Amino acid sequence: MLVKKVEDILNVQVDKEGYSSHLYLAMASWAENEGYKGIAEWLYVQAEEERIHMLKLVRYINERDGHAKIAAVKEPPASFSTVKEMFDKVLEHERFISASINDIVKICIDENDHTTHNWMQWFVNEQIEEEASVKDIIDRLKLAGNQLYLFDRDIVGMRSTGGTTGAPAT
Repeated sequence: MLVKKVEDILNVQVDKEGYSSHLYLAMASWAENEGYKGIAEWLYVQAEEERIHMLKLVRYINERDGHAKIAAVKEPPASFSTVKEMFDKVLEHERFISASINDIVKICIDENDHTTHNWMQWFVNEQIEEEASVKDIIDRLKLAGNQLYLFDRDIVGMRSTGGTTGAPAT
C-alpha cells in the first residue's frame, strides 16, 4: 500500500510524463512541418516512450492500492525558431524530469517506502540515458552546422538505448 505522500508525488509525475509526451508530439509536428522527417520520427518515438512512462506510473499506483489521477495536460509550445533551440528545450525538459524523479526518490526514502524506491530506480536509469542521448544530439547538431539534411537523415538511428517501445528504426 502506498503512503499518501508517495501516492501524491507519483500522481504529480503522471501529469509530468503526460506533458512530456505532448511536448514531444508538438515538437514532432513542428519538425515534420518544417521538412525534418527524421527529427520528427525521433520525436514521435520519444512522445510514445513518455506516454509509456505515464502508463507505467498509473499502473504502479493502482497496483499498490493507490488511485492514479489523470489531469488535463497543459498545452505545450508548438513552434521553435531552430532545430538547435528545440533540442536545447528537450535537454532542459529532461533535466527537469530528472530532478522530479530525484524528488520522488527522496520522498520514498523519507517515508521509508523501500518498494517504491526500488521501483523508481528504473526511472532514475532511464533519465541518465535520456539526458545523455539528447546531449549527444546537441553535440552532433553543433558539428552539423548548416548541414541539417544529413543530420535529419541520420537522427533516426540515434534513439536512446533505454527506450521502452522496442520499435526498430524506420
